[in-house]
Formats: sequence, structure tokens, C-alpha cells
Amino acid sequence: MSDRDGLLAGIRESEGSWGLRAVGVLLGAVFFGVSLTPSLMPRDPTMQGALGGVVAILGYWIAMYGVWLWRFLGFPVPAQSRRRTLRLLATAIALLICVAFLWRATGWQNATRDVMGLDPVDTTHPWTVGGIALAVFVALLLLGRAFGFVLWRLDALLGRLVPPRVGVVLGFGLVLWLFWAAIDGVLVRRIFEAADASFEAADVLIEPDIPQPSDPQKTGSPDSLVRWQEMGRWGRSFVANAPTASEILEFAGEEARDPVRVYVGRRAADTPDERAKIALDELIRVRGFERSAIVVVVPVGTGWMDPGGHDTLDFMLGGDVATVAVQYSYLTSALSLLAHPENGIEQARALFDTIYTYWSALPKENRPKLYVHGLSQGAFNSQSTLPLLDILADPIDGALWAGSPFLSPTWQHIRDDRNPESPAWRPRFGNGSLARVTNQEDTLDDGFSPWGPIRLVFLHYGSDAIVSFTFDSAWRRPDWMKGERPFDVSEDFRWFPVVTMFHLALDMAISLKVPRYGHFYVAPDYIDAWAEVVQPEGWNDDRAAALKAIFERRPAPW
Repeated sequence: MSDRDGLLAGIRESEGSWGLRAVGVLLGAVFFGVSLTPSLMPRDPTMQGALGGVVAILGYWIAMYGVWLWRFLGFPVPAQSRRRTLRLLATAIALLICVAFLWRATGWQNATRDVMGLDPVDTTHPWTVGGIALAVFVALLLLGRAFGFVLWRLDALLGRLVPPRVGVVLGFGLVLWLFWAAIDGVLVRRIFEAADASFEAADVLIEPDIPQPSDPQKTGSPDSLVRWQEMGRWGRSFVANAPTASEILEFAGEEARDPVRVYVGRRAADTPDERAKIALDELIRVRGFERSAIVVVVPVGTGWMDPGGHDTLDFMLGGDVATVAVQYSYLTSALSLLAHPENGIEQARALFDTIYTYWSALPKENRPKLYVHGLSQGAFNSQSTLPLLDILADPIDGALWAGSPFLSPTWQHIRDDRNPESPAWRPRFGNGSLARVTNQEDTLDDGFSPWGPIRLVFLHYGSDAIVSFTFDSAWRRPDWMKGERPFDVSEDFRWFPVVTMFHLALDMAISLKVPRYGHFYVAPDYIDAWAEVVQPEGWNDDRAAALKAIFERRPAPW
């Protein structure tokens, strides 16, 4: 037997023998079964079935290549005469695992729903879950077989040109590149192009129920430096739906003003620097620097601005606040990060640098306080571009970041370098004079040292997979699953190798299903966080409760 035959014989025989393939079916069934156990978010049967099919094929492939490695190393395998018995036994056990776990799936889903106060479900539709999982499993299996077929053919061609072991490695790399080039170049890029065109068309649409402002002090008015048509649908909504002075007066009691809101759409100029300059000029025109506070905001991917994060601050400060933001994408946050991650970072850096340079040149005794804010991808881009070390000589006053994605640099530092006795989902960093973390339960005044010149507050829900996801959850239990659990995470949520990472990946995709859980941040929870950042005069528990009551009555923004 040649070296090349020795390298590939194990894989060929493993893939060609139902006796050895039963090992893959057995591990695939185990992976499918544990995919039905509780996670962070409740799932419908379609999503649950798709997850089950994906992790089942992963289990199958892991087992098959484990068998190949076993054979390649020369270890003994069962005789051909025993493989039929082993196959039947493994298949029977796999079916029992699938049935047993499907039978318990309803209880596991209700364990997740229970911590969120949702009504229990009577059934998780096991036939639907099983059918979808099987279809996904078969489709991915066929794709894997296609990959293997191309690999064998390429290996045969390379066998005439290079040594056997080099040929196998080179062939695998070439096939992997060919498949990825086909997917990325044909499928993924076409999807991104279609999505970008679709979202841009929606962004251009002028909503008939949102009239153009006539007040010359409003962004988007005929006197504005920003054209109404170029602000985008979310920019127009952000400006037009700002709370009015008369609304704010209900809470302020004595005096209130219309808040200043400046928003520059992506179509306003060609480059991030040009859009940032327009935002500064417009902020100056509407006298935003004459307010007591300015907030530099990085929106989410589509340009959407969460009313819960902005209206609450407008009420809290009696409208005496100016908010400025610039759009950098038409895509959702996930698509924007995959397609053009540099766009958001470049725009966030340009906007902050432009506003900060102008602000820092103003007399300190007469200028407004300066804050930064971002939700989700906005938090990621804001943290990636905030030059903390460069502004220490003249620092900003603070930042509020909500739902920081797990790759956000400042959040990673706070979480990974936390005080050892604190949980990873609500870390205590140093003495708390620079940064603090809170969730639905306000813990921002929990025995910390007094604030320093900069106040950084993170609003993160324990059930938010976008915040807590880690790639190493595939091979080790995440720190946030050790010890004390967040109140919004089921105690029945257990860690399993490989499967838990896919649990969390799906939880990220469906994290906007339940208000006040997952990635669905709500107005009342912003209130305590903003109060800690801006330190409004005369603030107390009664004021906080009164403002929360107002926003409990207001409709949800999503």
C-alpha cells in the first residue's frame, strides 16, 4: 500500500462502511439530544429543529474523523463480522436518545420561559423539530460528501506531481478554498448585495406619517444643513418623534425645553469625515453646545436609534440636552459587521474626534458636559474608537453602553480583568471609580468608591448572548455559567462541549424576542444607568420611580 493509500484508506473505509458510520450516527444523536436542553432564549420548533440538524452533523463528522484518526494510527477496529451487530445496536441507541430527549423537550423549553415570566407551552411539536433536524442533517451530509468527492479527485491528480502527504494537505486546502470561494463569491456576496439594496430602498422611503419639521431649529427643516430626504428613515423618525417640552414638563415640573437632535444620514456625504463635519456644523447651527449636555451616539447598523435610550435622558434632563449621531450603514448590525465592519468604526471615530476637538477648545466653565452612548453594534464601534488614553488631560464626562457585543474591547477588558470574587456577567472592576456594570436590577451603588472624572456604565442583561458569547464555550464552560447565575438565566441551562457554543449562537440570532430579556433593552432599565452617568441634580429614588412609571405607560419602540 502506498503512503497516499494509507493516508486516505481510513477515511474511505469509514465513509463507505455502515458499520463504522454508526459511530457517527450515535454521536450525532447525542448532540441532537442535548441541543434540546434549555438555553438563554425560548425557541420555536423551526429554529430548534435547524439547530438540532446542525449540531447533529457536527457530532457525526467529529465521530467519523475520530474513526479515521483511530484507523490512521493503526489501532484495531471490530472485525467485519461484528460490525452489523454493532451497527444495529448503535442505531437503536441513537433512536432511543432522540425519542427520550424529544419527550423532555417541552419541559426544557418551559424552564427557559419560566424565568422570563412567559406562559408555558403545551408542546414543542417534536415531529416538526425532528423532521426539520433530519432534513438539515441530510442536506449538510450531502454537502460534506460533495466536499469529499472533490477531495478524492484532486488527490488523484496531485498524486502525479507531489509527495503523498504533501498532496493530501495541499488537496484539502485547495478544496476548502474552492468551496469557500464559491460560497463567498457567489452566494454570500450576492446575499449581501441584495440585502444592502433592499435596506437602502427602505431607508430612502419617506414615511407619510412623519412630516418634515418646519421649525428652523430642527434638523431636517428647510433651514437645516441636513436635507430631510438624506436623513434616512431612522434619522427622520429619531428627530420627528423626540419628546416635546410639553411632554417633558409632566416630569420636570417647572421648566422644560425641546431637546436638540442632530442626525446625519449616510447619503448626506461620501466620506465619514465629511458626514462628521456636517453633523458638527448642524449642531452649532441649532445651538447644541449651549445645552447642559451633549451625547455623541453611534447607532446600530441600520441607523436605528433606540427611543428607550434617548427619550429617558431627555426627560431626565428636562430637555436640556443635545444628541448627535451619524448613520454608517443600511444593513442590520450582524450583516454590517460581516460585510463592512470598517464602516462603523471609521464613522464612529470621525464623529467623536470632530465633536471632541471642537468641544475641548471651548472654555471649560461654559461648555456642556460630554457623553458617549451606543447600543449593540453602536456600543462596539464606540468602544473601539474612544481614545481614553488620549483624552485624559481633558476627559469626557462619561459613557453608557448597552448590550455591548462580546468582542467589544472595553467590555472584554472589564470582564476579563474583573475582581475575582465577582461574576463574569456582572463584573466589579477595580474599586468602581471608573467603570460599573448593571442589569435589570440596579447595582450601581453597591459599595463602590466615589466616581472619578469619567463614569463608564455598562447595561447588560445576563440572558443576552450577544454580550456573553465566547468561542471557547465550545470546549470549556464559560465563566458566567459558574457560581451565581443571573436571575434571567435558567438553572437548568447546562454546558455541553461544542453544542453550547451553537446554543449561544442561535440565542444571538433570536435575542430580540422577549422585552427586558436577551438583547431587548427597555426604557425603564436605561433610567438608573443614565442617572449614574449624568448625575442629575436632585435625583433620588422617588424621581427614578416617577420616570419609570411614565415609560412603563409609553408604547414599546420595537
